[in-house]
Amino acid sequence: MLGSSSFPALLPEFEAMWGLSHTEAGWISGIFFGGYVAAVPVLVGSTDRVDPRRIYLVSLVVGGVAALAYALLAQGFWSALAFRALAGIGLAGTYMPGLKLLTDRTDGPMQGRYVAFYTAAFSLGTALSFAFTGEIAALFDWRIAFAAGAAGSAISYLLILAFVARGPAQPEAGVARRFPDFRPVLRNRAAMAFVLGYAGHVWELFALRAWLVAFLIYAAAASGSGSGIVQANWLTAAITLASSVASIYGAEVAARADRRRVIGGVMVVSVVLAAATGFSPGLPLAVVVALCFAYHMAIMADSAALTGGAVLAAVPSQKGATLAVHTILGFGGGFLGPLAVGAVMDFAGGEGSKLAWGLAFLTMGLGSAAALAAIRRL
Repeated sequence: MLGSSSFPALLPEFEAMWGLSHTEAGWISGIFFGGYVAAVPVLVGSTDRVDPRRIYLVSLVVGGVAALAYALLAQGFWSALAFRALAGIGLAGTYMPGLKLLTDRTDGPMQGRYVAFYTAAFSLGTALSFAFTGEIAALFDWRIAFAAGAAGSAISYLLILAFVARGPAQPEAGVARRFPDFRPVLRNRAAMAFVLGYAGHVWELFALRAWLVAFLIYAAAASGSGSGIVQANWLTAAITLASSVASIYGAEVAARADRRRVIGGVMVVSVVLAAATGFSPGLPLAVVVALCFAYHMAIMADSAALTGGAVLAAVPSQKGATLAVHTILGFGGGFLGPLAVGAVMDFAGGEGSKLAWGLAFLTMGLGSAAALAAIRRL
């Protein structure tokens, strides 16, 4: 995950350097998850018949190459779009296949806790990526920051190679089964409730992470206490890191109570905090930052609970296919969320407008509102 946040960490710099509109910046932020979604049906769906370890290792190579290619060759909108899409493909072969790798090798009552820690590690990696990218770019430049992000793929490759054993031989699938059949998953109403809830959750989460650095810089200027890109990245990293605790705690509470009711309550709080945070610039910066903390924690509080719910509701023989649908629709929301926020900001006057930021955060909050409707309907 070391290079996962490289573009949003430096988004204001790329907008200025390449003359990007907010919509174009939203495309580059979102296409990372667009590449992810495009690769998931094959990479994640295949984990029911191919050892996830093999998929994981190859995908780490793809992610490392994407980071190096961006560092060496990116020159504007189209090249950045292509290399971030390739990076998303690399992530597609690591995140959910990694979860399958974990759940294949664990069982019993502790498995839900392992899943919670695994999903929280996604936020840990994202937080590290923000701080790491900001510091390396300040010390050297953005190209060195992207190249250094490839080190994460190399380290992960060595860890998996050394400490995760090969899985048992998988039965050969006939030609007709080379592409996974998702129809049984779509008919599983319990699983699909959590899957659609996750789509709204990811829309909101990745839209916030894509635009949080730019928002904090604007809020600092509006409060009269200027903040540079490095400071904004450290704040974003701290917010992201602290919120991983909310994911673990939310999963523990959901496992001991009515999962649907817990998730629904969290989503209501998220919508309220989206509105409060978006219209907060002009208040003291400490208040704005506190609202950002609270909002991000509210979003993360149902993350592991949603993924855990999908895993528990899946038919055992369709676990890989269920995780594939879960991540296709979920990260489809991650692709559309940052793009929608960028388009709203362009329409409402750009990042110098308080109204634009308010509407942008309301657009983020639509994710939880739609997720809540799906959970209650199914």
